[in-house]
Amino acid sequence: MKRLVTGLLSLSLLLGGCASTSPSPSSVPPSALFADERFAPPSEAVGAQDLFALSPAMRDYLHSAAFTQRLHAKGMRHGLVDALYSKTDLKLEYESRITRTASETYEARMGNCLSLVIMTAAFAKELGMPVRFQSVEVADSWSRTAGIYLSSAHINIGLGQHASDVLRGHDPDRVLVVDFIPREQAASLRTRELDEQDVVALYLNNRAAEALIQGRIIDAYWWARAAVAARPGTASTLNTLAVIYHRHGELALAERAFQAALAREPENLSVLRNLELLLLALGRPLEAQALARRIASIEPTPPYHYFDLGMAALEAGDFDAAVAHFGREVKRSPYNDEFRFWLGIAHFKLGHMGDAREHIALAVDHSTRGDMREVYSAKLAHLRKVAGTGTRFR
Repeated sequence: MKRLVTGLLSLSLLLGGCASTSPSPSSVPPSALFADERFAPPSEAVGAQDLFALSPAMRDYLHSAAFTQRLHAKGMRHGLVDALYSKTDLKLEYESRITRTASETYEARMGNCLSLVIMTAAFAKELGMPVRFQSVEVADSWSRTAGIYLSSAHINIGLGQHASDVLRGHDPDRVLVVDFIPREQAASLRTRELDEQDVVALYLNNRAAEALIQGRIIDAYWWARAAVAARPGTASTLNTLAVIYHRHGELALAERAFQAALAREPENLSVLRNLELLLLALGRPLEAQALARRIASIEPTPPYHYFDLGMAALEAGDFDAAVAHFGREVKRSPYNDEFRFWLGIAHFKLGHMGDAREHIALAVDHSTRGDMREVYSAKLAHLRKVAGTGTRFR
């Protein structure tokens, strides 16, 4: 296996939200990008055949007296949303780490935005309601896990009216939008409609990225392969496949997949950054330097730049500088829980107890992972306990 260059790879993973995609022809046929013979069979079933399938438990819930009463009381669409997301019944939680099918989301009672969209669509389709998948144009948010930058965008779902409502004279074009991540001025955000095959590709791509993060590179390949096959020519799925090839030591195949992605989106920063690392691994530093200059011209300050400076300042005991650096990162990405948490820690080091509590509380609110919410909550409770004692935060 060829040596890999250390560095942070970039993936579009639909965690806090969901990245958009669109059908597009590619100059490279998908089959030319696959290398099945270089990977063992997957350890799990790979595919999206049952993505929207209802389990027996879901069907029982759909026909339960409580569910039926909600539909009669509030109408089909509002009754469905109330039944699924009220705090008194299913008690679903937002959890970003795992992308699930409709039935898995229902069983686990948790999911990321893509999982919740899929489960909602499954119920709505069973009830005869038209569904509309929408990519929401918001600035991508970033996180880092297992040496990989994760870019998250956003998706929501619109519910059309049931045929019986239309027959009673309602407007068939009116859509109830269900959004799982509250955002300021959400009504003013631009959206772009996706079709169901786009959602399938997003699901498969998520599963590939999640397997890669867990170190299951063989499974990651098969999920990524399925994603590329589901929607050929999509930059995000090609990027994921290329990253997997790079991690597996298949450098020539990685370059081919990156170039196919760039043919679709020439200024996709995730792809460009990953290709830069690959060129270094291939022993082509001059090309890598030229690409780095191109990346800097598109985005002079990369994700986590000020965060890393803040961590270095915190380690050096320069807490004023740490607050300044973390604050700049929070300004760029106000919903990033990691940035909020460490800004709170830096404020605590300076004795700014009110600011420390505020930012760590926001970290709890913004976190999309249950385990991290527990960590932040414990730190916040400890901070409140020692706030007046002079005890140093650990």
